[in-house]
Amino acid sequence: MMQGAIFDVDGTLLDSMSVWANIGADYLRFLGYEPRENLNETFKSMSLYQAACYYQSEYGVTLSTDEIIAGVNDRIGQFYRERAGLKPGVAGFLRQLREKGVKMCIATATGRPLVEAALERCGVLAYFSDIFTCFSVGHGKDEPVIYRTALEHLQTGRAKTIVFEDALYAARTAKRDNFVTAAVYDAYEKRQAELRAAADLYITDFTDWKSFWDFASQL
Repeated sequence: MMQGAIFDVDGTLLDSMSVWANIGADYLRFLGYEPRENLNETFKSMSLYQAACYYQSEYGVTLSTDEIIAGVNDRIGQFYRERAGLKPGVAGFLRQLREKGVKMCIATATGRPLVEAALERCGVLAYFSDIFTCFSVGHGKDEPVIYRTALEHLQTGRAKTIVFEDALYAARTAKRDNFVTAAVYDAYEKRQAELRAAADLYITDFTDWKSFWDFASQL
């Protein structure tokens, strides 16, 4: 039977991928400039500092790089504090896990204060015993360190602990490290067929509890 659960946040628990996908263009419009290109695609491979420099060189933004970075972070923070919502069925699903004695924690690339603010406002923060971030463990999700750290914290069996992820690269990382993986559908991950193939279980949304428990009971 399932003992533990390690949850990603953005695109898995929270319907929040839109803020990351659109922040480049949204912030430029906030400053009063209209993008001449698919700015979000342009920024995909850039650091925030590089993006700030791009605002200056390509659009003539006169703010300093530090001011631009602070402005972007403020807008992202406001989204998490005020608007980011749970995906359908999440609250009830987490309640079921707790009722069945499943230990739960978070493994995310997003900053801890943002995650705490959103999950607290949505009423589910108390379900999780800790939050691990890529920053806190010093490794991205292209490496399994964050999942291993979360598992050590939970003190549950690896074969009885499920990692929930919506991103293909992260699900593959967990699976390669012999974690049981549940792929969660999110529209911002375009490679759904590959994601389904990479995971042990595919979840369209968290309202299909019966299918999940049929799977989890076999662990």
